[in-house]
Amino acid sequence: MSADLTPPDIVRCAYLDLVVTDLARSREFYVDVLGLVVTEEDDEAIYLRTTEEFIHHNLVLRQGPVAAAAAFAYRVRTPEDVERAERWFAARGCRTERRADGFARGIGDSVRVTDPLGFPYEFFYEVEHVERLAWRYELHTPGSLVRLDHFNQVTPDVPRGREYLEDLGFRVTEDIQDAEGTTYAAWLRRKDTVHDTALTGGDGPRLHHIAFATHEKHNILSICDKLGALRLSDVIERGPGRHGVSNAFYLYIRDPDGHRVEIYTQDYYTGDPDNPVVTWDVHDNQRRDWWGNPVVPSWYAEASPVLDLDGNPQPVHERTDSSEMAVTVGADGFSYTRKGDEEKGFKLGTSL
Repeated sequence: MSADLTPPDIVRCAYLDLVVTDLARSREFYVDVLGLVVTEEDDEAIYLRTTEEFIHHNLVLRQGPVAAAAAFAYRVRTPEDVERAERWFAARGCRTERRADGFARGIGDSVRVTDPLGFPYEFFYEVEHVERLAWRYELHTPGSLVRLDHFNQVTPDVPRGREYLEDLGFRVTEDIQDAEGTTYAAWLRRKDTVHDTALTGGDGPRLHHIAFATHEKHNILSICDKLGALRLSDVIERGPGRHGVSNAFYLYIRDPDGHRVEIYTQDYYTGDPDNPVVTWDVHDNQRRDWWGNPVVPSWYAEASPVLDLDGNPQPVHERTDSSEMAVTVGADGFSYTRKGDEEKGFKLGTSL
């Protein structure tokens, strides 16, 4: 690649373009249950945003035949950065497609690319502004989702993905490794939080989850109470709990198509130039859950397909490095605390 090519200046993750197989059912989940705000909708797509957002949307739900992620979209700092993105990826041999009027309503000049890992990325600057609802307290629910926080991507080769994203201008905040040097996951950011996206080692490319932030952990507990009241608690896959990685309080739920959504809050500031990278031992069970609760196998194994620029599912490639689940989950199907620790206390597997 030519040394004079400058990568785009990425501001933040901005929206996910998500294909669903039943738009009405998905609307019930994301709007009626989770409380995302409808900006626009028609028979083919629904454009949703969080309460503090001023751009047109943070999530697009599109009716389609295969439930999959169509684009991970990032806002860039200037209109010229769209051109930089197109040239930077083309120079790496990646397929690109540019649309002056955007790929989604409310978005202007944009470029979509198939990145070196096989993920569909989008970069845009021009956007339609909408009402920011931060002051519209009469519309807020106890579990209000206030911001899009991050994506999480499953890829077979985390070090390769980490190197490419660092070249693109992302900075690593945390990772998971073992004594042999295998990297199992990495968290990378553009805004001054723990991450805008994360790379989870596994068969890919696939979407692991999209994450929305609340203000406080009691908002997440309110979502759990609401799910229980609606007899929908079976959509809870994992949590609520607190991560070691990122220090955030979390909840993982699954939408009607199985797409995973994380509700996330209370991570930390990372904006200083010498912000240290936190490295976790893969055998430290507090990396994934600070309280030592087991991680359910579906969380490691299941994820959503991603599409190429023609709308076709990308082929999934097998991870050849060690699997995080394989090296940390015991014979009873539940994770242990640390390598060499004496087993003590109660584990969920003991009660089954």
